[in-house]
Amino acid sequence: MQGAIARVCMVVTAAILNHPLLFPQENTTPPEQEDEVIARMREHQERLEMEQARLENELSQLDSKQEEQSSSEEGYSWYLWSTVSFVIFFTIEMCRVNLSDAEIRPVEDEDLLSESGAITPRTMVLDKVVLSNFCDKSNYTSSHENWRVREFVEGFTDDLLESLRSVCDGEADMEVGDFVGIGSMFESWKVCKPLTCDLIVPFSPPDPYSFQFDLWYSPSCDMPPDMQGCGKIKVDGFREDKEGCLCGSANLGEDMLCLLHGGEDTVQVEHSPEELLCSRNSHLLTKDQVMKWFQITLTKAWGRISHKYDFEVTFGHLDAAGALKIRFRSWKVIVMNIIPVVQLEGTDAYFVPHFPSDYVSSPDPYWTLSLAVYERSLLKHFAKRLPQNSCHLHCLQIVTFLHRKQTVLTGKSALTNYHLKTALLHLLLSKRLSVWGIEDTEQRLRDVLSFLQRSLHEKRLHHALIGNSQVPEEVQLPEVIRKAEPINLFRSLFLQRELYAATVRHFKEMLRNAPVLIQEFTPPLTNGGLHHRLQENV
Repeated sequence: MQGAIARVCMVVTAAILNHPLLFPQENTTPPEQEDEVIARMREHQERLEMEQARLENELSQLDSKQEEQSSSEEGYSWYLWSTVSFVIFFTIEMCRVNLSDAEIRPVEDEDLLSESGAITPRTMVLDKVVLSNFCDKSNYTSSHENWRVREFVEGFTDDLLESLRSVCDGEADMEVGDFVGIGSMFESWKVCKPLTCDLIVPFSPPDPYSFQFDLWYSPSCDMPPDMQGCGKIKVDGFREDKEGCLCGSANLGEDMLCLLHGGEDTVQVEHSPEELLCSRNSHLLTKDQVMKWFQITLTKAWGRISHKYDFEVTFGHLDAAGALKIRFRSWKVIVMNIIPVVQLEGTDAYFVPHFPSDYVSSPDPYWTLSLAVYERSLLKHFAKRLPQNSCHLHCLQIVTFLHRKQTVLTGKSALTNYHLKTALLHLLLSKRLSVWGIEDTEQRLRDVLSFLQRSLHEKRLHHALIGNSQVPEEVQLPEVIRKAEPINLFRSLFLQRELYAATVRHFKEMLRNAPVLIQEFTPPLTNGGLHHRLQENV
């Protein structure tokens, strides 16, 4: 009987080895060969069933001849061979899973962050005194300089936008709203020069036009996978005036007269928002057209008020519309990025054409949805609940400082300041608030760097707000965004292996150079030279 049971085990093993789920399914079989493969599989299955029936018949005959054997011995043999069969099956299944994982993840990608002797956030040497000096210095700069810069920028932007509205014809041109300050300068973690202020300015079309939105999470949306977190904006409306006359949107010629309007009050022909801001033969709002319109209008607006100010303003190129540099007579420089955006109706979320400080712009007609206002509210929410003199912004300042300095040394990578801020927000949402005291700066800094290292290793960094149920209710994040599928900000690293390798090298070099870079930022200072050194080096 033992020989028969062994033969049964061999058949079971052979069936498992030949099972189609043993190896990962790959789309490598040409369509014309699928029928032939299926036919062979069916024949193989029939042969296995016949062999199984024959073996069962032999077992029944053997059982009738060996009735004199004790039932305990039979039970022991059966359980023994059943256990052996289970072990064989389990081992094969584990091998199948390992083979599948090996196919999905290339070996060379695993080795990039796991080289022997590489510095990790846990083994990185950090001097607590140097970190403390860094925090003191950044605190001084933020409290004594940034608030004056924000005050100037807010007043100047109000004046500039008021001039811009006077340039726009309220009945035919875009309607411009009030600006909103976003980014490091307005979130109090700016640490490096030049002082840069990012401001978003919402605009909307005049009546009877309106914007319609098609977002990536909409059931009817056909958004490409790499455009997650984006949306398309459609200009909707009619090309006629309030009285239903078309003479204002069509050129009737010099010899034609409108019967509703006399010769003196004929409506002037204006470009509609569709013609002004949409691509040809399309109702979709295009970023290139919007940036061109905004750059021209902003330049005209500055021309109207330039006589009031005693400094020089230089505008950027069309691909960075709204970017301007203010240079004072003292040679002090302030950089401003005034970005035209479209507000998502009923929310504080905005569709942004480009992010000059961090982002790589998405192609037309896809607009990236920015939740910067909610992120600022989240940081304010934590600031009220964290320990006094908390270290969370210090950690972000240190990491962004290291990233900036390393970028100067080795060039740009896929890593951005927004990724660093996202890592911090994830840790703030997941850790106890009591562990963010100023005395915990070193440990929390290592946590942020370790989170980034793990995210690079997995090529996965989810957006801090989209699809995150941990976001507090006080932030008032729209429910449809809270319940959306999480978005991987590192998705492009799966497709661009050279960019991934360069980003990993950038991060590893940043860890290696961190002690030296922090030390250079915070040299020993005497009381007499404290204020002068801070103004020179920050």
